[in-house]
Amino acid sequence: MKAEYDFSRAERGKFYNPKAVFNLPIYLEKDVDEFMRKLADENGKDVEELVNEWLRSSM
Repeated sequence: MKAEYDFSRAERGKFYNPKAVFNLPIYLEKDVDEFMRKLADENGKDVEELVNEWLRSSM
C-alpha cells in the first residue's frame, strides 16, 4: 500500500446508484441449515422462500 494516494482527478459519486438494492446474507448454524434444507426439499421450495415465509409469519 502506498503512503499517499492522489485523488486530485477523482470523480465524486462515480459509482453511486440511489436505486441500488442490497440483500444481506444470513448465515445459519449447520444443524438449522440442514433442517431447513430438508424441510424445503420436502415442500418443493427454496430455502430462502421457506425462511421468508417463517419470518413473515412472525412479524
